[in-house]
Amino acid sequence: VLLRSFARGLVCLEREGEFAEEECVCVCSTLPAAFSDLLPHFLVEPEDEYIVKNKPVTLTCRSTPATQIYFKCNGEWVHQDDHLIERTVDPATALPVMQVTIEITRQQVEKIFGLDEYWCQCVAWSTTGTQKSQKAYIRIAYLRKNFEEEPQGKEVALDQEVLLRCHPPEGVPQAEVEWQRNEDVIDPASDPNFFITADHNLIIKKARLADTGNYTCVAKNIVARRKSTSATVLIYVNGGWSTWTTWSSCSAVCGRGWQKRSRSCTNPTPLNGGTSCEGQNIQKSACVATCPVDGGWSEWSKWSACGADCSMWRSRECTQPSPGTGGKDCQGLDLQSLNCTSEQCPQSESVSGAEDVALYVGMVAVALCLTLLLIVVVLVYRRKKEGLDADVADSSILTTGFQPMGIKPSKPGNSHLLTIQPDLTTTTTSYQGTLRSRHDTTGKFSMTNGPLLDPLPNGSHTLHNGKLNPDPADFVSRLSTQSYFKTLPRDVANTSYGTFNFLGGRLTIPNTGISLLIPPEAIPRGKIYEIYLTVQRKEDLRLPLAGCQTLLSPVVSCGPPGVVLSRPVILSMDHCSDACLDNWAIRLKKQNYEGAWEDVLLMGEELVSEPYYCQLEAETCRLFSEQLGTFALVGESLHMGAAKRLRLVLFSDAYCSTLEYNIRVYCMDDTQDVFKEVMQMERQLGGRLIDEPHVLLFKDSYHNLRLSIHDMPQAHWRSKLLAGYQEIPFYHIWNGSQRYLHCTFTLERLSLSTCELTCQLCVWQVEGEGQSFSLDFNIAKDTRAVDSEFLLMDNNATALAGPSAFQIPYLIRQKICSSLDAPCPNGADWRMLAQRLKLERHMSFFASKASPTSVILDLWEAQHFHSGNINQLATVMADIGKQEAMIFLVSDGEC
Repeated sequence: VLLRSFARGLVCLEREGEFAEEECVCVCSTLPAAFSDLLPHFLVEPEDEYIVKNKPVTLTCRSTPATQIYFKCNGEWVHQDDHLIERTVDPATALPVMQVTIEITRQQVEKIFGLDEYWCQCVAWSTTGTQKSQKAYIRIAYLRKNFEEEPQGKEVALDQEVLLRCHPPEGVPQAEVEWQRNEDVIDPASDPNFFITADHNLIIKKARLADTGNYTCVAKNIVARRKSTSATVLIYVNGGWSTWTTWSSCSAVCGRGWQKRSRSCTNPTPLNGGTSCEGQNIQKSACVATCPVDGGWSEWSKWSACGADCSMWRSRECTQPSPGTGGKDCQGLDLQSLNCTSEQCPQSESVSGAEDVALYVGMVAVALCLTLLLIVVVLVYRRKKEGLDADVADSSILTTGFQPMGIKPSKPGNSHLLTIQPDLTTTTTSYQGTLRSRHDTTGKFSMTNGPLLDPLPNGSHTLHNGKLNPDPADFVSRLSTQSYFKTLPRDVANTSYGTFNFLGGRLTIPNTGISLLIPPEAIPRGKIYEIYLTVQRKEDLRLPLAGCQTLLSPVVSCGPPGVVLSRPVILSMDHCSDACLDNWAIRLKKQNYEGAWEDVLLMGEELVSEPYYCQLEAETCRLFSEQLGTFALVGESLHMGAAKRLRLVLFSDAYCSTLEYNIRVYCMDDTQDVFKEVMQMERQLGGRLIDEPHVLLFKDSYHNLRLSIHDMPQAHWRSKLLAGYQEIPFYHIWNGSQRYLHCTFTLERLSLSTCELTCQLCVWQVEGEGQSFSLDFNIAKDTRAVDSEFLLMDNNATALAGPSAFQIPYLIRQKICSSLDAPCPNGADWRMLAQRLKLERHMSFFASKASPTSVILDLWEAQHFHSGNINQLATVMADIGKQEAMIFLVSDGEC
């Protein structure tokens, strides 16, 4: 309701739709007529304020055009006398401007403290109506004294993360937090090694020695500033051993002596209470200095015949004995000459006669050579004319004993296997002729590129359907003469080779888990290749490894490189990783012609278009390769959960006649080739195996491998080891550059009559897993020979050529491929075969091949050469619904 008059107006406020007479305020003002219809608007509105201690706060409100402004706090009007009013005129608009201020004291706010927040707003009037400002909240500011959580002192190792917690005291407004180190403010912007979280905690990302100090949490607001108690952070450094110095020279000049080496705890030096290095800083070792040997002359040779210069000579050598180990050389002449007597000296006429005789002898030799060459040409011509047909491969070797027939099974339960008697009318049961091409007798290795082996001597080897028994020494000697192969090892025991054609075959290095499968049709028809397979010594190659990389497999060479292959061969070799690709980045490396190593494949990210593909099994890697060469698996651990499998093997002296008794503990990669080498070496040393080999998972945790011996009967035995344990450094094991490492525990029995030894030998990774051996045996009895059942002797042939190298007969294989390669709407094709054989992960690789089924069967052959059951494969075919492709007799006689 608004009552107007010329000089005075009465404005009454309507609140909540009802007229309240007690809240009417008389407003005396005069507005220009031009602005009489404008509502007031605020130029300044009251804002939130904090009462600090007992100081009152001032609220201000300014509006135009306004005839009156009053404050209302917590729903009640502030008395008119408490308002300080100031009136002005806006020069730009000529509108009246009114400003009102009031003061709010701490006592006013405390009256309603805890019930509701104290608020105020102003109401402005004009002749047209009213406007309300925003609410301003007035709070009493404070900051309590005690921190809810204070930082605690810590001792941490160098490079570790440090977390200091701080929960500031309760306060209004909320306290801001800063951190100080030794009274200096920490600024994360200038030092990114520090980070302050949203809940005010301080994180030192990587502790440095300079970060040692007293840390204080400081909380402050408009009322006060509080400091927490100081927390002392001590950064310590654990000591680490330096590398061993080289062994000193032997203390004895000749005979038995001692040599020593030392190391210091300076890598790094322990600081701020860090632990000192454990173990011995000096090692001693017995040595035998070879005594110097002075050289001695051999007997003089016989005098030579008298020469044309009327002189003769004789010689001797300094070889009885040869000088050695600093011994003196022989003194005197090694060649003597003497003038001939006049009777022995030939005359000039005789010299001329000798020259004539030499001329005649040379002419006769030339004539003989021409005659022999003519005979060889005639023999070669006759061989080409008459003997070639007997050397041509006949396909009957593929069909012998396998006569496919459409016979329905007599029993439903055995539909997958039908027994068929062999065709006894077939006369050829094995093929023993050469498989060289009819039209290519000279170019045995006709390949497009790459270094090749020299052809075999004529008739030295022919290709048979069965075992190949070439001379390994002859092959290795010929191999080493090739320029590219001079770096290959000449270890006949770890090399196999054979001659192969389009029928394929298999090479195996016994007792190493290494084999090469050459599938049928991998070698182009008309070609015959002499292929080798060998395992290399790791220390000879110096495979470059960086960071967390480690060698996971033997280094295997197959070749010759550069041969043309129509299909990939399968190279199988052991590996020692935990086979979890989440823990590793495993790469296949290949050595190029210049000897450099290249990454050719990352496991798990194989591309089907590349010439290499890998299948990683629990302990074996199968490499599909369209190129031959030198390969190795290198793993890079992605975190400390990655682990290598180590094989721990214990040996001792087979016979002991002294008080000292040695136990050797070998720590090697868990691959068969290394185990074979250690067994062969111990056989030569006369050692004996004293317990079953154990497997230990060695993790990438930078911790050493520790070995110790316990629980020996002190009344009969004592250890000669100065320290309580021995350690093998982490990196010596992890880089894999050495094939095996071993520690020797030298024990001493107090009496020669003591023969029983009982003890506990422990091998463990510091802060990791371990294995223990409980030993209880008689040292006088050789109870277990070195070549025990733990070294499974592989008596199979190292090279097999033709059908004998495969479990699936050639014709049956072709029938399976033709039956499963074609896509089937219900999926009863090669895809189902891969699923039943648990090879689903490699579907894309199989699909990229012209015959996916043949590649699957190649992999099955590589996996099951020694243990494969052809009946199981027949059962799988029957489950797929393709039992007609497996109708054959499965027996040794027919296969």
